[in-house]
Amino acid sequence: MASQQLLIVDDEPLARQRLRDLVGDIGGYTIVAEAANGVEAMAVLQQSQVDIALVDIRMPVMDGIELAQHIRKLPASPNLIFTTAYDHYALQAFDLNAIDYLLKPIRAERLSAALAKARPLQARQSQVLQSLQEAPQHLSIHERGKVLLIALDEVLYLRAELKYVTVRTREKSYLLETSLNQLEQTYSDRFVRVHRNALVAKNAIAGYARQRVHPDEQAGETAGELSWVVLIKGVAETLVVSRRHQHMIRAV
Repeated sequence: MASQQLLIVDDEPLARQRLRDLVGDIGGYTIVAEAANGVEAMAVLQQSQVDIALVDIRMPVMDGIELAQHIRKLPASPNLIFTTAYDHYALQAFDLNAIDYLLKPIRAERLSAALAKARPLQARQSQVLQSLQEAPQHLSIHERGKVLLIALDEVLYLRAELKYVTVRTREKSYLLETSLNQLEQTYSDRFVRVHRNALVAKNAIAGYARQRVHPDEQAGETAGELSWVVLIKGVAETLVVSRRHQHMIRAV
């Protein structure tokens, strides 16, 4: 029987070494890669077959809870086992919802038992994790069979287009299948609504100007009419500010 492929995700080199040693002692498993955070882990998962991921809960850049949400969107998601040194409130929720975890320092017997019964994260369990995490710091975009991670710091604006939302960065645009209202609720500290179909990153606003609206720019505005628009840092594009949201300009 072929050995199962493992991915170790932990920002501490000594913790990764400890897991490597334990897995070697247990036998029957092959460590295909290591990652120091969730972003690195997603890159590995899209290039290599991984059966089980051992994921630390607390990590910089992207923690284990956010990583788990992105993993569930992969075409073939690995089984998940979380590892942690603390966070008793989270562990209570894990216990109640049968989400497997290993408490550090990890013992060989406990690791062996967890590996033997590792399973994918279920939808109900994913919802529990969402209640424990802060707002995700990355958007996951499905593109050509892959999941792309877009850091929120790179997003200039979000614009609703039919059932998708256009996510605009300085480099390019992506399509995200979600609702603008959901994004506004989750990231109200980062984005401000300027139109019923557009949110702009607060730190991407360069200023405001009066311009004539192009017929295709934004629905609901009269073509050729002078309107207020948002000037956006790093791109030539502008977004119309609807009459309903022009109070934000007066407040500047």
